[in-house]
Amino acid sequence: MGKVAEHHLGSKHEIVPEDKVQEVIVKFGTKGVEGFPKMLKDDPAVSEIGAKRGDIIKITRHSSTAGTAIYFRVVM
Repeated sequence: MGKVAEHHLGSKHEIVPEDKVQEVIVKFGTKGVEGFPKMLKDDPAVSEIGAKRGDIIKITRHSSTAGTAIYFRVVM
């Protein structure tokens, strides 16, 4: 992992495997990957994990109220 992932305030970013993408789309009721909030392809975290345009990224963040919060973004 690179510098972004190692930062103590950094969130864990991972590419959703192709075989799980449809499951995530159904779970959140979107009309496809376009229904997810966007994340730029030149974002340092995206570059670091090797994601490409159209990939769905799972972001796991520490939350003081929820403990762990999971977000999904699509790379644009």
